[in-house]
Amino acid sequence: MVASDGHVVNLNCALKGIKSDTIIDFIQVDHRNLIITANKVAFSFDLSIVGNYIKGINIIDLNNVQTTCLPQLKSYLKILDIPYIIKDTNTSINSSVVEIIIKSIHIFDNIKITSKPHVIKVSHKLDITII
Repeated sequence: MVASDGHVVNLNCALKGIKSDTIIDFIQVDHRNLIITANKVAFSFDLSIVGNYIKGINIIDLNNVQTTCLPQLKSYLKILDIPYIIKDTNTSINSSVVEIIIKSIHIFDNIKITSKPHVIKVSHKLDITII
């Protein structure tokens, strides 16, 4: 069952009231789950607003609501066959350069880098790295 669009609108108004830039796109409810999709990962204060709103309406059984939580996922990305020497320079690639490049690519806009990229030169004879 999909919650009414009115709930999405009301929840977005509550978030806007606290000057949050989180926007709720969709709410889905079934007998075991409440799924709320948003434009980005919400901060804990946003989650408290969402939790209070949901508890204040009758779209779910409050006895089944345990707590609001964020998905916890850590992924790894392996980039192969990157030149070790930066084109048109004599400088070798390092983690700072890799971070700058990743942050400049739009598909990584909502990705948070949790650790420095690790640059490994494949061999002494080849000009190829793995990141």
